[in-house]
Parts: sequence; C-alpha cells; structure tokens
Amino acid sequence: MVMITVDRLQRDFRQQSHGWHRRPTVVHAVRDLSFQVQTGEIFGLLGQNGAGKTTTIKTLTTLLLPTAGRATVAGLDVAQDFKAIRRQINFIFGGELGLYRRLSARDNLIYFGSLYKLPPAVLAQRADTLLAQVGLSAEADHLVETFSKGMTQKLQIARGLVNTPKVLFMDEPTIGLDAISVQNLHQIILQAKKNGTTIVLTTHYLHEAELLCDHLIVIDHGQKVASGTVADVIAQGRKMAPKAHIASLEDAYITLIEGSTSHA
Repeated sequence: MVMITVDRLQRDFRQQSHGWHRRPTVVHAVRDLSFQVQTGEIFGLLGQNGAGKTTTIKTLTTLLLPTAGRATVAGLDVAQDFKAIRRQINFIFGGELGLYRRLSARDNLIYFGSLYKLPPAVLAQRADTLLAQVGLSAEADHLVETFSKGMTQKLQIARGLVNTPKVLFMDEPTIGLDAISVQNLHQIILQAKKNGTTIVLTTHYLHEAELLCDHLIVIDHGQKVASGTVADVIAQGRKMAPKAHIASLEDAYITLIEGSTSHA
C-alpha cells in the first residue's frame, strides 16, 4: 500500500541578484521529482548538500508549497489538506533543536503531545511508554540541558512518535553522534518501523542508508539520479560505469553523483 506519492514535484525559490539591475533569479531546488513510499517501510533520500533533500522533506511535511507537480501523504494532498496531514505525521531534525532544554524529558513529551490534543491520562502513559522504548526511563525527570547528544536525539525520536504518526520524517537524525549512540538510534528506528511507522530518512552516511532503508532515491540538483532497493541502486551504478569496481552503495552513490554532475 502506498503511503506517499510524489509526482513531478517542482519547488522553486527566487533569489535576489546583486548588481545594478538586481533582477531576481529562479533557483530550481527540486525539479520533476517522482517517487513512491510504501506503508511501513524506511525510505531514504540521498544526495549532496543542496541536492534538494530537505526541500523535499519540507514540502512533504507541508512547510513549503509545491511550485508545480503534486504530492500526497496518506492520500492527502500537501497543497490542500495540510492541516489533516500535520495531524498524521511528525518530523525530527539532527542536532539539538526542537526540545525545551529547561524542561524534563517527560515534560517535553507531555507538552508536545498536548499540541495534538491527547487526553492527559493517555498522554502521561504515552510519555512513559516512549521513554522506555528509547531507553530514557531512568532520566525521565532529568532536565534536557543535562543530556548528552545521544540522549537528546533519543528524546527527539520519542517526541517524533508522541502522536503515533503514520509517517515520521527524519532529517539526518544521527549527525554528530558517536558510534554507540548511532547504533542505539538505529535500533530505535528499526523498532519504530516494526511498530508500523513509515519512515522517510535523509542521511549523508551511506552505511546507515544501506543498513536501514528498504528503498531509497538518489537526487542531485533536485532531480532523481537513481532509485529502488540498495541492490537496484548498486546495479544502476554499475550500469553507468561498467568498468568500475562497485561493491557497495557508497561506490554506486559516488559513481552516480559524479555521472550526474558531469552531465549537468
């Protein structure tokens, strides 16, 4: 069953030029992009900085409107049904933004859950359940400002799951974390998938994408370069450079991006 459909999506930005005439130029952040995400899978968006990953995420989460094309989440149009979509999704970003550092872990979850109109009794139980799932039960009443980066990101994921979203969007969730914290977060992400959450993930870590993603798309300059399973993308890399030794997703990714750039 399809959870997300992106059909020839385009998102432009006007950029003010410098100089005497100062005519604005149009930047095509996303161009003619199409893909689908199946219910209950982890779907990866891969690309260099500025490739259009975050713009795509912001469009799917209704923070940006499409310039052209169409996108639906849970059967709802991002340009028309944004209020209904926001009730059924959640999103987290890498780093330490999005939490109140002078509140406890439990109080953060209770606050963010209240934004979704959850009943207090349900919310209190939900907060404790999520804290247990991410391994923070012992720190439930500790202030977030005392947390390590790894603990903070665990709480971010708990916050993202507080409304039991159909889709959780994760923009570089493991950036800046140590190896043990990354491994812990991977287990939490896989458990969220097991519990039925559809996850859309952006990452620069190719090993992470290879480990977590059921399907993925590689984009460059806002356009699709390759898509499919990890094996499919590796095969597309080998097809582009038949004489190269391509044994991993990282090998294929580098080949595909270099090939895309050379033809840009």
